[in-house]
Amino acid sequence: VSATSEEAATELLSYGGYRVVSLKAGFSLINKERLLASFAPRIKPAEIVTFSRQLALLLESGTDIVTSLDLLQDQIDNPTMGRIIGDIASDIRGGSSLSVALSKHPRAFSHMYYQAIAAGEQGGNLEVVLRQMADYMERSVVTQKQIKGALTYPIIVVVAAIVVVLVLVTFVFPTFAGLYSQFGLDLPLPTRILIGITDWSGRYGLYLLLAVLIAVAAIYIYVRTPTGRYRWDKMMLGLPVIGRIVHLAELARSCRTMSMLVRIGLPLPEVLTMTTKASNNKFVVENLTGVQQELIRGEGLSRPMAKRELFLPLMTQMVRVGEETGNLENTLTTVADNFEALSADKTKAAVALIQPALTIFIGLVIGFLVLAMFSAMYSIYGQLG
Repeated sequence: VSATSEEAATELLSYGGYRVVSLKAGFSLINKERLLASFAPRIKPAEIVTFSRQLALLLESGTDIVTSLDLLQDQIDNPTMGRIIGDIASDIRGGSSLSVALSKHPRAFSHMYYQAIAAGEQGGNLEVVLRQMADYMERSVVTQKQIKGALTYPIIVVVAAIVVVLVLVTFVFPTFAGLYSQFGLDLPLPTRILIGITDWSGRYGLYLLLAVLIAVAAIYIYVRTPTGRYRWDKMMLGLPVIGRIVHLAELARSCRTMSMLVRIGLPLPEVLTMTTKASNNKFVVENLTGVQQELIRGEGLSRPMAKRELFLPLMTQMVRVGEETGNLENTLTTVADNFEALSADKTKAAVALIQPALTIFIGLVIGFLVLAMFSAMYSIYGQLG
């Protein structure tokens, strides 16, 4: 069985009616399936959104699930997605349920997706669940596009500035430095500083680059460990400006996930389990796991949240109101909307602050380079005169 982890493999086998006695990870020098999958077209979240909406529409019109999948397979341009839908239809013809068939394709459908589909199959509201999953994924895609769009301009400016400075220091200034040294005259302080930086970079630049690459690799390897990932995620939440944005985004995602799963009809312990699996931040996962354990002991949902600093007062108060009124899904949606709006505002404010700061910094660097070159030229002309 192909799975991303032992837990996923066990769950996949359990869905197929097997009881796992022993489980070992297979190893091969060349994984043919993974190699082929790496060259296959990537399945975008927008394609899953479209698939979910179209499948819901066909099911609502009275078309059976296998015929619906066959129709969708003929309309999809992405060959990888088409092959996956064909496999799902074949599994259902063989007696499998839709959720089990989806669980065999984790590259396309997340754990939360096929778990929600399983709940829809049990509750008899599969069409509604498909639409809710499409709305949930679509909102996540829009949020990611907004963040990427906001950061595109600063990244382009930084890359352009680095290229300009490297060209000046590597190619332009050494020519002037050789010309200045031929005269044997006194040079201004900015020029001497720049010559010293250029000489040092020429001698030790390769070692510096190697040290930076080693440091980045060491950090990457450490972050891949459970302890390193936990500390990295906790540090990200505590950063001055970015931390607040990440914090709000994580809480908004958790509230949105819980709201959708509660609306589907899942019990709260299972809702928290799936919300935990949907989060990539290990510090958030730890806090949600603690809330789930206290929830199972009978302490409710808002009380365990109030004990932890991760969950903001607005979230805990609204969850308490939702528990008391029996309208938890709507209060969680309200909190998610509020946090998403705050996160978007803070992201825009941070980007608006980054742009002038970058402009000033780049202007100072290039201004220093120009000052060093032209002051040396005027100094040489004066001394020769």
